[in-house]
Amino acid sequence: MRTRIKNKHTTVRLIFDIINYIIMIMICFLCLYPVWYVVVNSFNDAKDAMMGGIYWWPRQFSLENYIAVFSDSRVVQAFKITFGKTLIGTVTNVFFTAIVAYPLSKQNLIGRKYYMAFGMVTMFFNGGMIPTFILYKNLNLLNNFLVYIIPTAFNFFNLLIFINFFKEIPLSLEESAKLDGANDLSIFFRIILPLCKPVLATITLFVGVAQWNDYFGGLMYITTRTDLEPIQTYLYRMVTQVGSSQMAGSISTSIKAASTTSTSIKLATMVITTLPICCVYPFLQKYFVKGMLIGAVKE
Repeated sequence: MRTRIKNKHTTVRLIFDIINYIIMIMICFLCLYPVWYVVVNSFNDAKDAMMGGIYWWPRQFSLENYIAVFSDSRVVQAFKITFGKTLIGTVTNVFFTAIVAYPLSKQNLIGRKYYMAFGMVTMFFNGGMIPTFILYKNLNLLNNFLVYIIPTAFNFFNLLIFINFFKEIPLSLEESAKLDGANDLSIFFRIILPLCKPVLATITLFVGVAQWNDYFGGLMYITTRTDLEPIQTYLYRMVTQVGSSQMAGSISTSIKAASTTSTSIKLATMVITTLPICCVYPFLQKYFVKGMLIGAVKE
């Protein structure tokens, strides 16, 4: 009797697992196939792709789309701006957020509750788009590269994750360092930060992806200097331009004569803009889960 119940339980569990696997495979397919479709069509000859019927691999392999993208000086400049603002903005945000979170993680800090309360307000309320635009204008940040850096130099949500991580570090480490004559800055840079690889990787990933994917800043605050537009803003303009006549006008005559179309160039640009984040994420993934769990436990 027990054997029969056990076999029945095993069969039910097997069926349940198979159904789960099928559902997960379907979900993965629905998520990944659109990306694969874009990649395949970006590597296919543009004129041939217009006939349709390309689903799994290129029918006529071609690199003309990517040659056209990198031959456009505006695209190259946009990539430089994107790399620059992502690198500088990420380092600035992580540094300032960490250095503010460290003293706020100490319960004996005078006025800590008030600082935390003021910071909490910024998570739920902001001045709005128009006041923000006027503020940036008065600070001479419009059409300025610093508009990508200064407003994003601090994030209170990331600060909470840092605080929770700092609380996990034993106080005995700091006390022994102070006995050896170390001050707070020495303790922070020489002891605390080297122990913060998981949370640093997590926040770096958050901020880096946000900086890389941001198109709104370039769209709103870069109005006259197209040389300061990031690649995401440039791609947004490509996608939204009717007929893409303005976008196609920036491509040289020799490239336009090749087998490229506005749609194929859009697809190639999408692949190029997505590739760096896809390459970086696997190296940070092992720290990502640990950092998220630490930041999700409590304030």
